[in-house]
Amino acid sequence: MPKSLLEVFDLKKHFTQRRGLFSSLTAEERFIPAVDGVSFYLKENETVGLVGESGCGKTTIGRTILGLTRATSGKVLFDRKDITCMPAEELRLLRSQMQMIFQDLDAGLNPKMRIREILKEAITVHHRFSDAEVERKTRELLDQVNLKSNKLSQFPHELSGGEKRRIGIARVLGVGARFIVADEPTSALDVSIQAQVVNLLRDLQQQLGLTFLFISHDLQVVELVSHKVAVMYLGKIVEMGLAERIASKASHPYTHILWSSLVEKQNREAVQAPTTGAWGVHDFERPLHGCRFAPRCPVYHAQGRPAICTDPASEPELRDLGDGHYVACHFPLG
Repeated sequence: MPKSLLEVFDLKKHFTQRRGLFSSLTAEERFIPAVDGVSFYLKENETVGLVGESGCGKTTIGRTILGLTRATSGKVLFDRKDITCMPAEELRLLRSQMQMIFQDLDAGLNPKMRIREILKEAITVHHRFSDAEVERKTRELLDQVNLKSNKLSQFPHELSGGEKRRIGIARVLGVGARFIVADEPTSALDVSIQAQVVNLLRDLQQQLGLTFLFISHDLQVVELVSHKVAVMYLGKIVEMGLAERIASKASHPYTHILWSSLVEKQNREAVQAPTTGAWGVHDFERPLHGCRFAPRCPVYHAQGRPAICTDPASEPELRDLGDGHYVACHFPLG
């Protein structure tokens, strides 16, 4: 049975923001809870999809888990080692096992370096190899991501978007990653290229035993590649479970609306879903007390706006509905 490779406990990341010129003089600040008490785990050779609206904290979770952004509080265990309070030098040694595929196609590719140099840097940053071994490894990496060796002499700007994404994947493999945070790995790509990248990631997972945190707003892709799915709303996970159950029998109104909108888009016709509530503009920086989705929730409005949904003392917590399906809602669907 696969063991847990990554365990996240009550992870929080709060950013501070000053309010104008007067606040800069008085040092008045407000806190933005980008990630506010998130807990989940990934087993070896597993993919967990993380979905939600832009600004809900998905990328911040990925960066905080890897230590690229320092956590405000909480605990992250990688291979049973607490990395949230780990000394910088010790954490650096683990970097080879934890990597990120950045959403920006050029973020991990130095525009002044040829592809051969980019891959060589990734291979040698944590490992000591001879020149012959480095050359063999670079060609092996290109073969793994289905690129020809003539790409080694090119610069990033000479590559297509799909080729840049493949080089980004080759780069994290060259470092030796076991756990990869894939942040929108199919964004800014044509549909056909998206399918190729998805198939490549799935093949690499089977071949190398990789573990993925797959961050995306593309619900179809997430459903396709993920074993489990976690749905985020304003810094919190509101539902989590097996991918097929999340897609077909969502229990949280927000999750249900997300996947219903996908079905409507596919079928070009309305589906029977609780969509009578007002979606309205909501302040992502200062969520309300209680259930954060309540102002936009059709079930909340249909129930007559019960006080329990907005009571600061009764914020819904994730509870187990059985079979590893968790939902944070006072009035779950079904």
